[in-house]
Amino acid sequence: MSGPLTGIRIIEFAGLGPGPFCGMMLADHGADVIRIARPRAPGLFDDLDRHDVLARSRRLVNVDMKTDAGMAVVRDLCRSADGIVEGYRPGVMERLGLGPERLIADNPALVYGRVTGWGQDGPLAQAAGHDINYIAINGVLHTIGRQGGKPTPPVNYVGDFGGGGMVLAFGMVAALLAVKNGAAGQVVDAAMIDGSALLAGMVWQLKGAGLWDESTGANWLDSGAHFYDSYACADGKFIALGAIEPQFYGLLRQALGVADDPAFDAQMDRTAWPALKDRVATIIATRTRAQWCEVMEGTDICFAPILSPDEALDHPHVRARGTFIDVGGQPQPAPAPRFSGAPADPPRPTRPAGKDAAYVLAAIGYDDDRIATLLASGVVL
Repeated sequence: MSGPLTGIRIIEFAGLGPGPFCGMMLADHGADVIRIARPRAPGLFDDLDRHDVLARSRRLVNVDMKTDAGMAVVRDLCRSADGIVEGYRPGVMERLGLGPERLIADNPALVYGRVTGWGQDGPLAQAAGHDINYIAINGVLHTIGRQGGKPTPPVNYVGDFGGGGMVLAFGMVAALLAVKNGAAGQVVDAAMIDGSALLAGMVWQLKGAGLWDESTGANWLDSGAHFYDSYACADGKFIALGAIEPQFYGLLRQALGVADDPAFDAQMDRTAWPALKDRVATIIATRTRAQWCEVMEGTDICFAPILSPDEALDHPHVRARGTFIDVGGQPQPAPAPRFSGAPADPPRPTRPAGKDAAYVLAAIGYDDDRIATLLASGVVL
């Protein structure tokens, strides 16, 4: 493997969403990520597993952690690691005998990464939840939606992945760098409620300056303004406009044929926005998306067609950048960011259980007889 994280070993305890996303980011950039899962019978999630983008570039080992032999394998793997990633409710790892106090005692330089929705402490720490709940309670979800309507969940990008997995990946790299500089191992507590609040930092800046209205959909970044919104075209497809700066707004006015219309002069007059949005919507609806692309795409209007995932694969800029790549016959987002001096290898497809167990056990010093016994007993698969 190559990449800026080459030489780093991470043990990832299999889970859903943010933990695997963190593991994917670390593996994408060269870390040797070994994913520990519990054996399970074939069933509902088999097809999903085979197409699991978040599990790419890992070595997968199934370990029966209900056995003493299985727990010994897990602890040996953690002793060999630079970091671990887990996403269980607070206390689960401790009850398994795999909490940070014990594992860092075994391996004083270990970076112990934990990602949860509510965090390791606080009144809700033990409550169930999903992305929508974490971004609801910290004010983020309230900022996403149309005026007069209800808040709109942004899939699970903000809490799970941006505020959870990506924040944990940053925390892991920061703590690993600290260890390299002489610090001891430590716990990285990444809570989606905290990370997604951090992503909304600019809203708090605007609030502090008196430039953010608490009403949903009433601001220039949340679909309140006529110059920053999505619009339907004549063919039922959509475009996105983001002409915030005055010079870009002027170009938009020219493209819409309203450069000399005084109604559009007061760009930041919130009282005029509803009427101007209706005007813009009427104009945009007179042409197809492709026709608006001919007029606006590639200009300083701050324009883009709104594409479906399948359409996005064929956009010339997306293709030129290599934003998506083929991994085992499946289109997937390419690793990001990109490094000029230490580019990572292309991601490897998700591997089924059983392909890596012997290799992983040998890598931590187990001899052939011990490996054969563990495999034959089903403790490790």
